[in-house]
Amino acid sequence: MDFEFLPLVAKYGYAATFAGTLLEGETVLVLSGAAAFRGLLDLRVLCAIGAGSAFLTDNVFFALGRWCGPALIARWPRFAPTVLRVHALVDRFPNTSVIGVRFLYGMRSVGPTIIGAGNMRWPKFLLLDAVAVVLWSTCWTTAGYMLGAALLAVLGAIGDAGRWIFALVAGIAITVLLLRHLRRKAADSSTGDGTPNAQSGLNDHVDNA
Repeated sequence: MDFEFLPLVAKYGYAATFAGTLLEGETVLVLSGAAAFRGLLDLRVLCAIGAGSAFLTDNVFFALGRWCGPALIARWPRFAPTVLRVHALVDRFPNTSVIGVRFLYGMRSVGPTIIGAGNMRWPKFLLLDAVAVVLWSTCWTTAGYMLGAALLAVLGAIGDAGRWIFALVAGIAITVLLLRHLRRKAADSSTGDGTPNAQSGLNDHVDNA
């Protein structure tokens, strides 16, 4: 039995890949690449769609950081010192930072938001991000294409048992994340704000952008 996303890609085609890439990323591109291996979709079109979807997402988060950066830090002040350190890194290595963030799992939304709240001009980010998303999309879509036969064989072999295992792992992961969130929230309420200097520094950094 094929993984359930593959029939979705086969039926709805490139629109499903575009929407799925907005929400997930690598997993959708790999599975879409596997569908291209089976002749259901065109690999070159998938690469372009994945890059376009990622480009749109990155620039939405960049805009969020550019327009709402100080307000976001005021809402979550514990992140202010980290944001300032990231800004210093981006100012020193702008090209590497923008391209690298696209390949770092868990940083694809946070990274452009932080960069947008910094000194980098939007036209420069557009250019660097265009390079990043093309490399990223081509990499994962091609990987799915090349591993298509093996991927489909494994997903077909695990069948219902595999889905139960995935559900169990997902449930454990959600529970762990929820407990960590509650613990962090309790720690924040007991320690208070404690980051006025960092907040002031972030505002100065954004004012210079």
